[in-house]
Amino acid sequence: MNHVHAARIALVVFASVGASLATGADWPQFLGPNRNGVSAETGLVDSFPKSGPKEIWRAKGGVGMSGMAISGGRALTLIQKEGQQWLIALDAATGKSLWQTPLAAEYENQMGNGPRATPTIVADKVFVYTGEGILSAHNFSDGKQLWSHNVVKDHGGEPADYGMACSPLVVGKLVVVTAGAPKAAVVAYDAASGKEAWAVGDELSGYSSPALLEAGGKKQIVAYTGSAILGVEPEDGKRLWRYEYETDFGCNIATPLAVEGNVFCSSGENHGSVLLSLKPNGTTFTAKSVWESQGPSSVLRAEWQTPILVDGYLYGFDNVGSAGPVTHLTCVEAATGKRMWQQPRFGKGNLIYADGKLFLTTMKGELIIARAIPKAYEELGRATILGQTRQAPALSDGRIYLRDDKEIVCVEASK
Repeated sequence: MNHVHAARIALVVFASVGASLATGADWPQFLGPNRNGVSAETGLVDSFPKSGPKEIWRAKGGVGMSGMAISGGRALTLIQKEGQQWLIALDAATGKSLWQTPLAAEYENQMGNGPRATPTIVADKVFVYTGEGILSAHNFSDGKQLWSHNVVKDHGGEPADYGMACSPLVVGKLVVVTAGAPKAAVVAYDAASGKEAWAVGDELSGYSSPALLEAGGKKQIVAYTGSAILGVEPEDGKRLWRYEYETDFGCNIATPLAVEGNVFCSSGENHGSVLLSLKPNGTTFTAKSVWESQGPSSVLRAEWQTPILVDGYLYGFDNVGSAGPVTHLTCVEAATGKRMWQQPRFGKGNLIYADGKLFLTTMKGELIIARAIPKAYEELGRATILGQTRQAPALSDGRIYLRDDKEIVCVEASK
């Protein structure tokens, strides 16, 4: 997929999930081209030399939990420095600073300072969401602000306890975020003008980023709020279904996934996972559990990492116990919830998939390669790249982009 039929592929992706129109090798938003952590790139390394992967560049960054978005030869992320939250753009090949735009005053929180959400790049625009819930649109060329809304404040809500973490989702002509405000759990704006298009739901704010999924035979926005899972009609915001799913502190963080027409969601805080089927009920749906695994014996409790679905199997971080004192890496059969293997006490981290392999980061700043196979955990390589990080790797054109609270690093991933 790297560069074959790139324009055709990019147009399809844009229509479905709002990715960039640049090339098929871009990583233009949270969790990559299809917002599921999966890349179609091939020809990637199977191991690291003793010295670790080849470092292409290392640049100064800043505080924050935002991931990297790469498109059109540029790498974008949100950082905090000098008393403000910023959107910054670097040359993806060299790490050279291209431009930086202030977004809002600095955001401080007991669970970590700085912005949380990853930028979303669509053609010539970039959409960002700050820690307190300000959604703004910018030129991709120079970062100039086109429009801005304090979504949470405008709808009479309060920011989530640990900050607004939703990465904007672009669907057609609309940009969508969660707000957790009264009658505005999910809000959509016209991407060009910034005019509000619709608002729906009366749910607590969570920390998950919505996704456009094919579920129940229909493309729909699925939003994982702090108290429920919602299915929403993209065009007008009509609520199609609701499934109650409350967790301690509203800590629903992972992004929903489509599994053979069903919807999968998982949460940490000793909660668990559920696979939902959607049965048509007139113009709406009834959501019912295909399988669920909850509580201390759950097979998968994804804390802030979205599990990766590959060939019918889910690979994810299993957060055991309240506040997550122990985290295992695990593989679960998606259709049944059967655990295939578990790598005990792997530690907290994040992950993506490409070329038959999982590329994982740990909070120790390691980059790990492991085979994505249901038989057993098979590690291929491990190297310490940077400091403490929560972000998943971003993969674009054979290169992996990582960041912590100080630096942004690009390493070679192609053979």
